[in-house]
Amino acid sequence: MNIHARDMDRQPTKSEAAEALALLRRWAGDVTPEEVATLDPLVSRLIPGQEVSNYPALARAYPEDFAVDDAYKASMPDLQNGPSSLIKGAKRQIQHVGISNFRLPIRFRTRENGDLTLETSVTGTVSLEAEKKGINMSRIMRTFYKHAEETFSFEVIERALDAYKSDLESFDARIQMRFSFPMKVQSLRSGLAGYQYYDIALELVESAGVRKKIVHLDYVYSSTCPCSLELSEHARQFRGQLATPHSQRSVARISVLVEDGPCLWFEDLIERARAAVPTETQVMVKREDEQAFAELNAANPIFVEDAARLFTEQLQLDPRVSDFRVVASHQESLHSHDAVSVLTEGPTFAAESLDPRLFASLFHVG
Repeated sequence: MNIHARDMDRQPTKSEAAEALALLRRWAGDVTPEEVATLDPLVSRLIPGQEVSNYPALARAYPEDFAVDDAYKASMPDLQNGPSSLIKGAKRQIQHVGISNFRLPIRFRTRENGDLTLETSVTGTVSLEAEKKGINMSRIMRTFYKHAEETFSFEVIERALDAYKSDLESFDARIQMRFSFPMKVQSLRSGLAGYQYYDIALELVESAGVRKKIVHLDYVYSSTCPCSLELSEHARQFRGQLATPHSQRSVARISVLVEDGPCLWFEDLIERARAAVPTETQVMVKREDEQAFAELNAANPIFVEDAARLFTEQLQLDPRVSDFRVVASHQESLHSHDAVSVLTEGPTFAAESLDPRLFASLFHVG
């Protein structure tokens, strides 16, 4: 038999509610937060000082022994691989999405068959279809690390690109690897030698099923102004006035599309650049080398237009080079601005618009 109190269904009064709240708070003040949460997580919001809390009391110690199993991983949210309804903004294809400047030591082969391990900055991107929310960025790194122990060549980069293109289900993909390549260079007259460091980047691009292999080289040299040289000599000849021509540190960024076939070694491209403009900045210098460098500059005065054409002449002699681009910057010692030129061959590097910071990126501090 069920017995009902007369006031069981009666609406509590405000004073009764206040008494009940005071009793609940007195109880909550004498027990642990875990006991409060066990009764009802919402009770914690009735305790003074916790009125705005949206959560029950949570563990604050890092769970060292917690292990993630497949079931737990399956329960975790993955917004980047969510439905297209989560896309913000225009539902359009993105040409490049990925990661830039993740670094790791990579082993490269030299022309003399020795290996060098160099710190390398990697940029990896893929295209993203219009109906996909995003990509899993860490897959690019994980895929690349699978090949990181190999001695790198374009063939190895292609395998890495194949792998992360498959992992991310993308139709276009790109990898770029930047590093500083050391090469021993002889002084001009003293017989000393030292290491010159060349900024090099390897780039593998696949678009619409077509792959392109590109090498970028920054070559640093001295450029003596032909006009300034002639004016200085004029002052000497006609007025007996000592004068010196102006010259400046200059940089050419040479980018070449590499065809299949014999290997274009880094050293080969550097030597092509040196053959075009022999006034490369020096590593080891004694007095006789400094004098020789002054003579070498006087024998090879060039405007920035000359530089672009001289590099082009050398690149055209190499059958391993297809399309190319030469970007030259003469960082003036006469003017408060730089003199620049861009010369391209073939469709790969043709562009009407220039990166606003392109020439600023050619500044080398040594």
